[in-house]
Amino acid sequence: MEKPAAQAPGKAASEEKQLDDKELELERERKLKKEQKAREKEEKKLKAKQKETARLQAQATSDGPKKSEKKQKKKAAGDENPEDFIDPETPSGEKKSLAPQMAKQYSPSAVEKSWYSWWESAGYFGADPASTKPPFVIVLPPPNVTGALHIGHALTVAIEDAMIRWRRMSGYNALWVPGVDHAGIATQVVVEKKLMRERKLTRHDIGRDKFISEVLKWKDQYGGTILGQLRRLGASLDWSRECFTMDDQRSKAVTEAFVRLHKDGLIYRDYRLVNWDCTLLTAISDIEVDHLELKEETMLKVPGYSSPVQFGVLISFAYPLEEGLGEIIVATTRIETMLGDTAIAVHPEDKRYKHLHGKHAIHPFNGRKLKIICDAVLVDPTFGTGAVKITPAHDPNDFEVGKRHNLEFINIFTDDGKINSNGGAQFEGMPRFAARVAVIDALKEKGLYKDTKKNEMNLGICSRSNDVVEPMIKPQWFVNCHTMAKAGLDAVRSKKIEIIPQQYEQDWYRWLENIRDWCVSRQLWWGHRVPAWYVTLEDEQLNDLGSNNDRWIVARNECDAMLEAQKKYPGKKFQLNQDPDVLDTWFSSGLFPLTVLGWPDDTADLRAFYPTSVLETGLDILFFWVARMVMMGMQLGGDVPFQKVYLHPMIRDAHGRKMSKSLGNVVDPLEVINGTTLEDLLKRLEEGNLDPNELSVAREGKKKDFPDGIAECGTDALRFALISYTSQSDKINLDIKRVVGYRQWCNKLWNAIRFAMGKLGDHYTPPATIVVSSMPPVCKWILSVLNKAIGKTVTSLEAYKFADATSAIYSWWQYQLCDVFIEAVKPYFFNDSQEFDSARAACRDALWVCLDNGLRLLHPFMPYVTEELWQRLPQPKDSCRKNSIMISEYPSVVKEWADDKLESEFGIILDTVNKLRSLKPPTDTNERRPAFALCRGEDIAATVQCYQSLVVSLSSVSSLKILAESDETPPDCSTAVVNKDLSVYLQLQGALNAEAELEKLRKKRDEIQKLQHALSQKMEASGYREKAPPSVQEEDMRKLTAFFEQLRVIGEAEKKLDA
Repeated sequence: MEKPAAQAPGKAASEEKQLDDKELELERERKLKKEQKAREKEEKKLKAKQKETARLQAQATSDGPKKSEKKQKKKAAGDENPEDFIDPETPSGEKKSLAPQMAKQYSPSAVEKSWYSWWESAGYFGADPASTKPPFVIVLPPPNVTGALHIGHALTVAIEDAMIRWRRMSGYNALWVPGVDHAGIATQVVVEKKLMRERKLTRHDIGRDKFISEVLKWKDQYGGTILGQLRRLGASLDWSRECFTMDDQRSKAVTEAFVRLHKDGLIYRDYRLVNWDCTLLTAISDIEVDHLELKEETMLKVPGYSSPVQFGVLISFAYPLEEGLGEIIVATTRIETMLGDTAIAVHPEDKRYKHLHGKHAIHPFNGRKLKIICDAVLVDPTFGTGAVKITPAHDPNDFEVGKRHNLEFINIFTDDGKINSNGGAQFEGMPRFAARVAVIDALKEKGLYKDTKKNEMNLGICSRSNDVVEPMIKPQWFVNCHTMAKAGLDAVRSKKIEIIPQQYEQDWYRWLENIRDWCVSRQLWWGHRVPAWYVTLEDEQLNDLGSNNDRWIVARNECDAMLEAQKKYPGKKFQLNQDPDVLDTWFSSGLFPLTVLGWPDDTADLRAFYPTSVLETGLDILFFWVARMVMMGMQLGGDVPFQKVYLHPMIRDAHGRKMSKSLGNVVDPLEVINGTTLEDLLKRLEEGNLDPNELSVAREGKKKDFPDGIAECGTDALRFALISYTSQSDKINLDIKRVVGYRQWCNKLWNAIRFAMGKLGDHYTPPATIVVSSMPPVCKWILSVLNKAIGKTVTSLEAYKFADATSAIYSWWQYQLCDVFIEAVKPYFFNDSQEFDSARAACRDALWVCLDNGLRLLHPFMPYVTEELWQRLPQPKDSCRKNSIMISEYPSVVKEWADDKLESEFGIILDTVNKLRSLKPPTDTNERRPAFALCRGEDIAATVQCYQSLVVSLSSVSSLKILAESDETPPDCSTAVVNKDLSVYLQLQGALNAEAELEKLRKKRDEIQKLQHALSQKMEASGYREKAPPSVQEEDMRKLTAFFEQLRVIGEAEKKLDA
């Protein structure tokens, strides 16, 4: 997608777009409203003053100062209340009124107040499908309506909003669509817990309809909370397109998708092995299974069991062979499943068992014959005994073996995890893990038990119920993914979809090349009901839905199903029963890029905005969500759902641990934005659902990580910090101290604007254009490095290297504008001499251009503080400046500002300043000492001479004398090498510690010698001269020469100090 031509900053007003009639009319209306509000405010103030006077008179005889008196005393002492610097009467949706005087300190809560409601009401977040601008579209990954947003959501919002704001400012028709996911199983679980906790009722006690009503109440409550949090995070979402995965339009789309896929032969019903949750009584998706890596024997709590259950062991036992042939030993981690064994597998080439091929073992509890089969796919003859028990109905690998060898599939569990009649009367009715112990005891009685050894294993745990997942065969609806997966593979290989970072393309290929059919039905009540009806003919008894797959009718509604059934069974009487199951949440989520734009209807939004531009999400759901969107989007929408996929890293705590409520290291973004005390952090833990042991661990975790609570950081600092972390491979180790650091940096921005407003003056009006050629060198330099920062930022954003963009912006603001330029121009502003009038005017113009461009450059990352500060900047002459920074033009490179030669000179000068600063003793706080610059050549001497006063000012020395190579260096000096042509000396008479200086020089010498040695080895290596490009060889030689020169200067300095 090409970027539209952007107008360079500082273009003449005649070249800028004029406000259209509608915008002018809106502006007039706003002014009228503002005048009305101002009158109302004055009246309120008068009434408030009268009320306050009466209150003070009433309390005159009371003891002790009141709260308001304490506030007045604090203010009298020099403290300030941030609320004093905004208009508390700004109505929601109106543009924020700023006090004429800026607060002395940045306050996030004061700055972030009021802006969002104004942006929203002004329509700045909207996108028009009829626009001629190129579209840029993102669909927000819909948060689950199960609670509040966590820090991972904050990262998603920070990245996506930065992209949207940047593209909007760059001339795109930017659309960011908000939505909330119904999160079937997750939401049902929390509402069921709530029902039990508050009313001691199950969902079955109140029935399906009433339970759905309860869930809808929950959705309304927490859906609103989530939307409020998104607004607080500054998300510039188009709220007019807000959707919910179970609203009418999305429900219609889900039904349509199911019907079409079924018609195309891609959805079918079958008996298959699924992940079964015995607590929730439903199949669950792979993404809802957490995998617990056990290294040794482990006792775990399992729902429904009073005592911990043993895992991480391998139990060996023997099956007796028929005809008195002895026994065959097998081993398993799930001994209870032997009740459903139907075969024993060996490797066909394993000589130990060749005499048993085709023979049978005898089940010790029911006498069932277990055929000994040969299977080279499953069996590793070098592992264990080389014989494997086969339970086709309860193990994924055994299921495949069962199909290959046409074995019997025997289900031994009830839905709630008890042994059924197939397990034998001896064990029937026992919970599965109680049966585990009973089976071992029974084997011991028969002399068939061998031993138990510790064994590493991967245990599947349901993320919702914490129950151990049980593989079970169930009749379910499945999606045949193979054809759609091939389309998804081809889309990435052909670069129709680009995955960023590219390294995850291999994961994409590996997963889609080995994809299995997708189980999409769930035995829940909350979700999209499966649009399928079972036909029961007259005089038939309805037993188990799905007992005859041919009887299912898939249709858009019951009327259509009735018509279809009448065609299928003409002249027969029948009854229709809709499948009580609901669809997997990921089925509706997989349609999201289509459905948010109105599919299956042919809408203007769908035509204008599909396919979307970017899908930004966590790398953990690349397969579970992203792949399904691609498959369903291409199948149903006729095109890829997005052009790029950007996968952000997963957030961990500062110690690299996965965030977990039980560890107490989960971070709520609002706790960082608002700040909180340790006491409140601990209180929120206690209000949760942790058991006593987990609570104890979590409390200690909070105390260790946040002994002083969390300081108020604000939204801007949190967003900037999170984005700056995205360069960290696939994980982010989040340290809140870093967020606090960026909050302090916001104060630096604040002070830069305060300084500027003071120096620009009340009557300053920026020119429509600036003439760079007539400016002082320091102004030319700051504009040139600003130009570089703009270029680096835009290039990084285009390459989805968001951390590089934040680094470029931060470095320019911090190290070039604040540390150098503002300090360098202070002498012009503090000297009223007419001699400096021209330079002073140029500095004002350059300062304004820098602040205007710098704030617009930063805005996508820090929307609130940039809007607040930008609104305070003076407007240029004859300007059609936009009403808000967020709809202003994003800075672009200005060719006329580039000056590489000047930047090179300033690089030397700033290196000189840094070296001189490093030579100052720590005890020198305000003392200025004389400095010397030893220049080896006329060019370097001329450069230092040109910027002599700047070096003196920035390095805080009393003077700078330029020395030639023939000059004698002064005594009692500390020295440093700037480059091969320049060394600096700082006179430390009375403060020189010769021994300490010698030690510093020795360390520096050792450091340079190591670098020199490494570079020499590289240059002397075989093939260097033939393979290394000439430019690299030239640069290496330059570095080597510089190392030799630095060592020479250090040697001379050591001789002087030794003398």
